[in-house]
Amino acid sequence: MINIQAVNKLYGGFQVLKNCSTTVAKGDVVVVCGPSGSGKSTLIKCVNGLEPFQSGTITVDGIDVGDPRTDQSALRARVGMVFQNFELFPHLTILQNLTLAQRKVLHRSTSEAEAKGMTLLDRVGLKPHARKFPGQLSGGQQQRVAIARALVMDPIAMLFDEPTSALDPEMINEVLDVMVELAQDGMTMMCVTHEMGFARKVASRVIFMDHGSILEDCPKAAFFGAPRGERVQQFLAKILRH
Repeated sequence: MINIQAVNKLYGGFQVLKNCSTTVAKGDVVVVCGPSGSGKSTLIKCVNGLEPFQSGTITVDGIDVGDPRTDQSALRARVGMVFQNFELFPHLTILQNLTLAQRKVLHRSTSEAEAKGMTLLDRVGLKPHARKFPGQLSGGQQQRVAIARALVMDPIAMLFDEPTSALDPEMINEVLDVMVELAQDGMTMMCVTHEMGFARKVASRVIFMDHGSILEDCPKAAFFGAPRGERVQQFLAKILRH
């Protein structure tokens, strides 16, 4: 589904990604973790073309992301993205947030888009809030709306960029529960997260990054059981201490 090969990215003279290679098969849930500034978010933003890269190749379901002829809007319609800070339109109702891209990108009718939106709001437990505005919802509710907004586009894969890091601790589980359900339904997912409980529960593989490089890429049992690298052991010792 997703094939990343020898990808390098620079910001000016600073190399953010260094020869990164990995693959994500259909139905895989890959958790990407590592310290801040390690290139995790940049890597997944390259997958749907939000960040350009200087060399290497990324293909998504056979589509060459780096090819200048690729329709980036069509690509992003097929690869859902959930950000750290929700990115909902504050002046639109929840339902309008879910119907806008359906009408503009997928050319669905208003009634069709609203029906799809209500179905997905029901799935994330927010159907009664369809006519409210984002500011009237909690952070956890807004992030669930953001997940529903991505799902209404019928994506073939989902990318999550630290979706719980901006939430109060009490709201984290309500978002993770939706993500676990998606994983159990077979959605192909790449998740940048520090939620190691989520990784233990649903990840197929765990990728560990540091200083722009992929240092580990292995099944979760191997990652948590006996990580091969000293840097990974240091990271886990700190993050799992409590």
